[in-house]
Amino acid sequence: MMNTLLRVPVVALAIAAAPVPAAAQDMDHSGHGTHHSDKTGSASEDVSGAEDILEAYRAALVSRDAEGMSALFAEASAIFENGKSEGSFANYMEHHLGPELDAITSFTFTDPTLTMTRKGHMAYGYETYGYRIELEDGRVIERDGVATSVLSHDESGWKIVQYHSSSRAPRRP
Repeated sequence: MMNTLLRVPVVALAIAAAPVPAAAQDMDHSGHGTHHSDKTGSASEDVSGAEDILEAYRAALVSRDAEGMSALFAEASAIFENGKSEGSFANYMEHHLGPELDAITSFTFTDPTLTMTRKGHMAYGYETYGYRIELEDGRVIERDGVATSVLSHDESGWKIVQYHSSSRAPRRP
């Protein structure tokens, strides 16, 4: 009996130590199927819905539509502007952008570009643009800006989950 009890751990150890192909460690996954439906291939390439959200955000800024902007952002979003973390979009709207919107009489964008890439249920984009803001007190602000964004897609559609923008005075030739 004692001899049998000693053999069980030895056999288990021998099995555990036996060389086994490490398929999970192979970084070449080209032979593996996807974990999504067949629609994923074309869906991964379709960025139009995500582009529409970023274009709608720009249009809502121009029209100063706070409610329209808020609908484009996920509740758990993160906003960064000119090196500062603004918190969620709701916080950004309440403490920063909202008060600014009240003082703006005109907001226009010039030469906007948008490049968008989709990876499954996520998309990221970067934008370049110029903008001009006219304020109630007569001041005019002209800037060149860039923005990067991350969007997530679920059953309710695309939402912006992270947005980072910065701007500077335009460089004149």
